Amino acid sequence: MDELEMEDYWKEVDIINHSGGGAGRADGGGEGDVQEEEQQKVLFDRQEEDNAVFLSTLTRIQAAAVERRVTSLQQTLRRRNRHVPDVRDIFRPPKKVWRRTRTQRKSYSINSHVSTQKTETELNVEVAFSEQALNYRDNHQRSKVTCPSSTDDKLPVRHTYGRSPQLHDNVRRLVVVESAALFDTARIDLKPHRAVRVRAKENGLFGVPLTTLLDQDQKRAPGTKVPFILQRLISHIEEQGLDTEGLLRIPGANTRVKSLCQELESSFYEGMFPWTQLKQHDAASLLKLFIRELPHPLLTVEYLNTFIAVNKLPTKKQQLQALNLLVLLLPEPSRDTLKALVEFFQRVIDHQAENKMTLNNVSVIIAPNIFMFKGFRSKVTEQQEYSMAASTANIIRLLIRYQNLLWTIPKFIMNQVRQQNMENQRKQNKERVVMKLLKKITTDKPTDKSSQSIIRVQAPQFRKVSMAVELTKELQAADVLKRFLSQDSSLTIKQEDLCLYESGGNIKERCLDGEAYMKDLIQLNPTAEWVIKPIQR
Repeated sequence: MDELEMEDYWKEVDIINHSGGGAGRADGGGEGDVQEEEQQKVLFDRQEEDNAVFLSTLTRIQAAAVERRVTSLQQTLRRRNRHVPDVRDIFRPPKKVWRRTRTQRKSYSINSHVSTQKTETELNVEVAFSEQALNYRDNHQRSKVTCPSSTDDKLPVRHTYGRSPQLHDNVRRLVVVESAALFDTARIDLKPHRAVRVRAKENGLFGVPLTTLLDQDQKRAPGTKVPFILQRLISHIEEQGLDTEGLLRIPGANTRVKSLCQELESSFYEGMFPWTQLKQHDAASLLKLFIRELPHPLLTVEYLNTFIAVNKLPTKKQQLQALNLLVLLLPEPSRDTLKALVEFFQRVIDHQAENKMTLNNVSVIIAPNIFMFKGFRSKVTEQQEYSMAASTANIIRLLIRYQNLLWTIPKFIMNQVRQQNMENQRKQNKERVVMKLLKKITTDKPTDKSSQSIIRVQAPQFRKVSMAVELTKELQAADVLKRFLSQDSSLTIKQEDLCLYESGGNIKERCLDGEAYMKDLIQLNPTAEWVIKPIQR
């Protein structure tokens, strides 16, 4: 990747400082390590049986990462005189865990051999990122040759496993462990940011937490995922045209922007704000002000340091893998808002021939607006700030460039979730029920659904309660919904308000992405049922 021209970054920092934004939302920190507390809650706040099932599906590298964090947690809790979990309890029974991980390691060695045959235009989502990173590190140390990281043009902008649904707890736990394991393989020590006390407004538009804004907006429009004010600012900028030279870079007049901010606060929800008089550069300045004024950073206090540390990973692929996991760890309001922003930034970049705003230009302008946070920057030295400038700009660059990849749950995570669910099902069934089921299986011998050519889709909430669909290699979930709607002209519901759910088998229930291939899913979950129903907002 070419070096980012950082002159615009420092100009934007000066603009922010003179406008008084991005400097005063947080008071001094408490003594708790937020990220450590978060990991403790995600990893250990479960029943012992749940933890045993979870740990039994971990890879060797993931298990080692958990063990390191248990040791760290022991030291923290001893200082606070709280209950200290013993690593032997967390990994009980040890023989079972390590026997499984040896099998997984054997499986990985086969996969890693295959993956070396892949071209540089592919990312392997079949194997845990941390296992791939360890394999890279071992090969790199043996060869003693510096391997340059892949250029952006040699990496894909998306892969085909579909975008993420609402994250379930078991997915989140795996992503927490996998992200820790990935950084561990590169021997990157993540120092969690200290907790901060925040004085946040309880209503209004600017300086209000995302969750509060969304609570306000969802009372007016249930299902809202991105704050109305941000949606309206983006749509206004686009209505004015994205060809304006210096869009996002040229600031609006400081006094005028402050006055507009106050006017929005008082008249936005009443529909009285004079949008026709709002200049485009002023609207762009208001959008950046909205981001800076959030009382909690958009990337969250918990993960701000981790996002910056992504640049320390040795290859571009590992950086993208880490960003993929971090995006999935963001709270849903932050994740959805960030997605709306990077989509908008990409639309600005698409007009770079006219507006002179390239990917690099947009990245260096937006980086300080997202990363400048008083509680985060107060103890940063000048040298660290210069280093952080290039790092944060590069993170924004990757988030924009690879947005279609980063909001996706990797396939290996979903496979581990399936393993957990299958293990849970085995534990929940009593021996008598299991024996009865086995007897039924031996006598009935049901057909293997994974080899069938027609599937039955249920729609119990509609007049047409079921539908037979021919299974082809190219059939996707969106095709099933489209076919269902075409067979009943009386339906008034839109396709985007419907979802095809995978139910039962080894996944419990989840709403499928429209791009999911049905034949692949049936092979993964042959006993599942397929149900069409409205999306649950």
